[in-house]
Amino acid sequence: MTENIGRKGRVYPVILSGGSGSRLWPVSRSQHPKQLQPLISNFSMIQETALRFADSSRYPAPVIICNNEHRFIIAEQLREADVSPSLQILEPVGRNTAPAAAVAALCLSNRDAEALLLLMPADHAIADLKAFESAIETAAGVARAGHLVTFGIKPDKPETGFGYLKQGPEIAGLAGPGAAHRVERFVEKPDLATAEAYLSSGEYFWNSGIFLFQASLFLEILGRLRPAMLDACRTAVARGKHDLDFFRLDADAFMACESDSIDYAVMEHAGNVAMVPVDMGWNDVGSWASLWEIGEKDAQNNLLHGDVIVSGARDSYIRAESRLVTAIGVENLVIIETADAVLVAPRGQTQLVKELVDELKTRNRDEHAAHRRVYRPWGFYEGISEGDRHQVKHLMVKPGAKLSLQMHHHRAEHWVVVRGTARVTRDDEIHLLSENESIYLPLGCRHRLENPGKLPLSVIEVQSGGYLGEDDIVRFEDVYQR
Repeated sequence: MTENIGRKGRVYPVILSGGSGSRLWPVSRSQHPKQLQPLISNFSMIQETALRFADSSRYPAPVIICNNEHRFIIAEQLREADVSPSLQILEPVGRNTAPAAAVAALCLSNRDAEALLLLMPADHAIADLKAFESAIETAAGVARAGHLVTFGIKPDKPETGFGYLKQGPEIAGLAGPGAAHRVERFVEKPDLATAEAYLSSGEYFWNSGIFLFQASLFLEILGRLRPAMLDACRTAVARGKHDLDFFRLDADAFMACESDSIDYAVMEHAGNVAMVPVDMGWNDVGSWASLWEIGEKDAQNNLLHGDVIVSGARDSYIRAESRLVTAIGVENLVIIETADAVLVAPRGQTQLVKELVDELKTRNRDEHAAHRRVYRPWGFYEGISEGDRHQVKHLMVKPGAKLSLQMHHHRAEHWVVVRGTARVTRDDEIHLLSENESIYLPLGCRHRLENPGKLPLSVIEVQSGGYLGEDDIVRFEDVYQR
């Protein structure tokens, strides 16, 4: 942990990518959550977030904190966006935002004793970047004066889905383009009547979940308030190891860390918390209704995405991912289609989607976790057909990539090349296959698929056997160290 990643005292963007986004099911799933999805543009949410800090003269390259399972997907998406993170920290398990902030502060303070951390989720929408940058400049001055800073969003409606900040007196004598106030108190998500009272008072702001503070000050306060949490994070970093382009926290130490949010663990108990009010077109993209609110709508107030045809529909969000979706005469609905699931709900009740996802888990349904297309560091596979003792998949292998050397105890496979060139290892044999050529892999043989070419390789895989689960894989060698 000795690399230099920027000048001292700079603002370091730290992007948290640990959420599952279950309220945006069926597009968002635990193996491919909302921050990895293109929901508001052609870029995914994490690409959008990282690109806000592309000006290297203003900001160092971002630090990414993510779940171990998402490491290769995030790395590939950032590469596609031409973003090179200064550090990608892998959490073996999710422990909420307070430990994530502690880990980032520990890593950065080792390189820059004066580092300021700009901590933000990977899945928020911000329409006015100039307003955000101005607020960051103000917050940096407040943080250098010894405050932990949060960003408050002026509410424009009585929202019950957000936490609130009660504004205290203005902090005098600060240099910068805007005002800052002490936070009088943090408030939980209110009921409608309370939210209406907050709105009319003018004293309450939405809690954006975006923070800026000195790394050293945060660690000092965390050590006072949650010493066991800080100790566990110190050990996880000290025992961590670099793995390819990632920094992998020590699993045992981090799993022993208590789980809590930065709000509960630190902000609500620290006496030096400030708020910078900002109007920047912020949205936490927490539900389908919130996406409808910020999206571009037609003359009937519909937000339509994908192959959608409507007649007489109004005030609805209809999204097609894989096929034609049609609707007649519907109002105030959300209709979301994917290859293996469809959601239909009143637009005002989309916060309840999480309960539906919990029911899928209770019923042991796979649709809560994965799409038919499952991404891997070498490419992806996608289910085509499944039946008694057989399964058909489409495999796409990126140029220069290769699967692990592996074998199966319960299934045989047949590979047919439909595009590109494949190099296939079968026990002690090496075969080079072109389009329309195939190879049989009997049960128990060691095998590997590689793409030696410069174009994507597409293969149809036919599996047959008594058990076809993904856990029937014995790996002997893997360049991705899985």
